Amino acid sequence: MRRLKIAVAYDGTDFHGWQVQPGRATIQRALQEILSGIDGKPVLVAGSGRTDAGVHARAQVAAFTLENGIPPVNLRKAMNRLLPPSIRVLSVEEVGESFHPRFDAVAKTYEYRIFRGEVCDPFTWRYVHHHPYPLNTELMEATAPLLEGEHDFSAFAASDPKEDRGRSKVRRIFSSQLAVSPDWLVYRVRGSGFLKHMVRNIAGFLLETGKGNAGPELLLEMLTPGCAVKAGCRVPAKGLTLVSVEYDRGAETFC
Repeated sequence: MRRLKIAVAYDGTDFHGWQVQPGRATIQRALQEILSGIDGKPVLVAGSGRTDAGVHARAQVAAFTLENGIPPVNLRKAMNRLLPPSIRVLSVEEVGESFHPRFDAVAKTYEYRIFRGEVCDPFTWRYVHHHPYPLNTELMEATAPLLEGEHDFSAFAASDPKEDRGRSKVRRIFSSQLAVSPDWLVYRVRGSGFLKHMVRNIAGFLLETGKGNAGPELLLEMLTPGCAVKAGCRVPAKGLTLVSVEYDRGAETFC
């Protein structure tokens, strides 16, 4: 038996997220079906996290146990030959049997992209949120770094039965920055972990800040433990991409 770690890139447009769901196409299901066929028995694939329906990934990390002795390079080729073109295995490597892509991760980076031009071409539309309206981008830039540090992100988390069983919603954000150009807003956030819909709610809050409906004072209030205010401005999933996952051996981004 071998424990294998893979880095996977995918266009999430046509999938109902990462996690297996009955009767629905998901990334985890596609990988498990391919690997189960290769190994001749059911194979469980664990991911570094559950991306939502429509969310993309440049380097999702997953792991599984396989009996088949196929070399990692050949396994990558076989998986890519059998998977749909919207899912690509970037790398395969053997790891220790105790490795878990979620619990061993030390940081993740997400990126949310907003296109501001008047016309969004069809080759861009699938991967961005189109918002061609005036915004106070200077205030948005100034607000984004206020998320850095350790905070209670309950106000930015969607209801999740697993997370709501008394689990802490405190997370550490290592960096939170908004890059501004004439046609683009790119929000990039790196943290120890993220709650359900957390990044999309944060990006939505920054967008509301640019519209003049929110700002730094409200953000600091929402980061206060016990705050009753909840983020109600989640942006569409298609603008969000999981960029990288890091582990203790260094910045293993696989980008």
